[in-house]
Amino acid sequence: MKCPFCGDENTQVVDTRENEEGDTVRRRRRCPACEKRFTTYERVELQLPQVVKKNGSRTEFQRAKCKASMMLALRKRPVTTESIDSALDHIEEKLAQLGQREVPSERIGELVMRELKKLDNIAYIRFASVYRNFEDVDEFSNVIREVKKPQRPPL
Repeated sequence: MKCPFCGDENTQVVDTRENEEGDTVRRRRRCPACEKRFTTYERVELQLPQVVKKNGSRTEFQRAKCKASMMLALRKRPVTTESIDSALDHIEEKLAQLGQREVPSERIGELVMRELKKLDNIAYIRFASVYRNFEDVDEFSNVIREVKKPQRPPL
């Protein structure tokens, strides 16, 4: 693996870990030339369906683009990078399991919302407000009610 800092091709693996599901391997590496450390991830490359956008154009699914939109919703929220990567893995798995050659972008948006809801309610509301294009406060209120946990009665 080539060092992203100095370009040296002789890097060493310092630590290797699998995620809980066993489908991703995380490797910590060290470059002996510049002494910097970096992380790489190894995962199975799945044949994912083409994304059909609202205007009818088609494009490849881009994990980085999906991650960027999730990171925007998760900005300043206490969610680990590992959790985000795991959520992205789940989205890719769902897309692969569909067994379709094409999938509408709306379906991907729904998968992202489902994963964000598991990670962080605030991020879910942020993403939903943009994705669903909320026009008034009532739409916000409905989503907040949806994620709000039921209050326990006092003992």
